[in-house]
Amino acid sequence: YRNIISKGLRCLLDVPHTSGQEVDRNAHHGSGRLCSQSSQLLGEKIPSLQISSGGQPPLDFPAWNIQINRSFHTSPSLQAAPVPLFWIIVKPAQKLFAIILGRSIRNWWKALPPNKRELFKESARKNKWKILLGVSSLGVVFVMFYFTHLEETPITGRARLLMFGKEHFRELSQMEYDMWMDQFKNQMLPETDARYQVVERVVGHLSESNKDVPQVAALKWVIHVVDEPGVNAFVLPNGQVFVFTGLLDAVSDIHQLSFILGHEIAHAVLEHAAEKASLVHFLDFLSLIFLTMIWAICPRDSLAVVGQWIQSKLQE
Repeated sequence: YRNIISKGLRCLLDVPHTSGQEVDRNAHHGSGRLCSQSSQLLGEKIPSLQISSGGQPPLDFPAWNIQINRSFHTSPSLQAAPVPLFWIIVKPAQKLFAIILGRSIRNWWKALPPNKRELFKESARKNKWKILLGVSSLGVVFVMFYFTHLEETPITGRARLLMFGKEHFRELSQMEYDMWMDQFKNQMLPETDARYQVVERVVGHLSESNKDVPQVAALKWVIHVVDEPGVNAFVLPNGQVFVFTGLLDAVSDIHQLSFILGHEIAHAVLEHAAEKASLVHFLDFLSLIFLTMIWAICPRDSLAVVGQWIQSKLQE
């Protein structure tokens, strides 16, 4: 999990040539109320970012007073989803079990004498309706499971699969929070640092201007600014906000920072992490059935490996 993060899959910046006005326009039209309201409010109350730290004379925050032509995108929900620690072990074990089971079925079939194979095929033809009924029943169970675990997304009202209970997912969020804190415990900026105070002010404006949204008001937003050159920021489902100093160096003004943090807060408010984790679990379970069939039907291991690769790409 840490390797995925370190490779920058949560990277928030793309670098085509885009004007500052276009970034602001994208923020106004694409970020919804979280970002459009805060951008206006911050524009009125924070006209400049003259900050100082450690007794030094006030200096411009690095790169904030320079017109940088960049366009921003934030982490997709797939990348933002927390991975339960046990899943790292269980997932490969499940795939290995499916491969062994499918290969065992294939070897068992090959070892059967020709006359027994014919008897088996004849029995299958006679009971084809029973077999079809059993497979259909299994399909109905999956469909029923899916529709009985649908839940309405807060605010947007969209239907989505949710297999995790609220309490269980809070525990998973706490696990991820502990992991991040352990990794960055020596890189956290103190509350007295000017960069910390800038992030705190932005998050405060975002939460204050959206306090009419119950999910925003219900969470306590806690700020963590990490002294790390990576261009990254994310918000955990329990309201823990992480911002890397590399992102602060990359944005050209406070409006762009507000846009990014507003988007990441929206991930937490709309519970995208729980939704994505639920979908991944559901699809992985279905894929085990197809993986077993691939290794059982393919006549050689090499063909089964190719089939498994195709299945994994289709699943992605």
